Amino acid sequence: MESFYRTHAYLVEHTNAPVRRDLMDEIDWSDRLIGIKGTRGVGKTTFLLQYAKEKFGTDDRSCLFINMNNFYFSGHGIVEFAAEFQNRGGKVLLIDQVFKHPGWSRELRQCYDRFPNLKIVFTGSSVMRLKEENPELGDVVKSYNLRGFSFREFLNLQTGMKFHSFTLEEILAKHEQIARGVLAKVRPLDYFQDYLHHGFYPFFLEKRNFSENLLKTMNMMVEVDILLIKQIELKYLSKIKKLFYLLAVDGPQAPNISQLACDIQTSRATVMNYIKYLADARLINMVYPNGEEFPKKPGVIMMHNPNLMYSIYPIKVEQLDILNTFFVNTLWKDHRVNQGNKNYSFLVDGSMPFKICTEGLRIKNNPDVTYAVHRAEVGRGNQIPLWLFGFLY
Repeated sequence: MESFYRTHAYLVEHTNAPVRRDLMDEIDWSDRLIGIKGTRGVGKTTFLLQYAKEKFGTDDRSCLFINMNNFYFSGHGIVEFAAEFQNRGGKVLLIDQVFKHPGWSRELRQCYDRFPNLKIVFTGSSVMRLKEENPELGDVVKSYNLRGFSFREFLNLQTGMKFHSFTLEEILAKHEQIARGVLAKVRPLDYFQDYLHHGFYPFFLEKRNFSENLLKTMNMMVEVDILLIKQIELKYLSKIKKLFYLLAVDGPQAPNISQLACDIQTSRATVMNYIKYLADARLINMVYPNGEEFPKKPGVIMMHNPNLMYSIYPIKVEQLDILNTFFVNTLWKDHRVNQGNKNYSFLVDGSMPFKICTEGLRIKNNPDVTYAVHRAEVGRGNQIPLWLFGFLY
């Protein structure tokens, strides 16, 4: 146990989260069992350590961070460890990558029932369906999602500012006032292209090649998050990777399921399941016509965020595709985004049509449509700068 305390103290002391994530204030920390999900690379480990540092400091032994990658847990269970930790005065146990431990959900439930004075916060993959696939946790766990950086968070990091987020309703009603407030301090468009290229994943801060790092992360999403958690045999890995590549190089469009099934030599039903796994892993987004959802075929499949599009070779990156991907990704946290028609790009929450406009496009103004305009610093009326939607979280 002492080695775990030493590792915890070292990690907490050397944790330096460059941006304080808003999720820190959204979580009800009084709950006894808290799950934090998120795609690989968005900073879940750092988030746990930042919580420990902020609430407990370095030397408080009532809080302990552990990682299920530790070989110790090959021979010991979570319940056994939690019992010893509590006997030593432990109150908050932070468990990283909980899904690496066999029977983790059953053991977490045992901890919840046996140790009423112990709080457990754990991280897991976005692929995990905490309540649906782990019924023993359904009535006790509170689940939250940690996303990659928003454009607002990226802008704060790059400029040292502390801009706060706005709701979609606030942006629609007061976008001119909000944009002018931001422009009084920085020029967002000076940073927007960098965000589209490499700003979503916090590891762009590391002194390593970002694209190579992202490719490695994408492979881990498929090899670990999909295969391990969904318990898919290794021999099918190449099929899932090929499917993802085909979807990526095709760009945002309606998938030809029959052709994809032929290309990766499997059934249509299996292709649809693989597509769902890729969406759960936050590698792609499925955009449906209004009123439709999985298991129907999506109207459009696009990459989950623009950073992914720049890292897949050879792929011709079209500007409008990048902007559409940005818009869907940033709206996706709190809103439902459906496929549009010839008059608009997307329908948001079943009632709000939006059209994404590239630089220099002459807008034939339709008062019923909201235009998200690239390269605009300040909008007017129903024309809103696209970058401002990056302030939704």
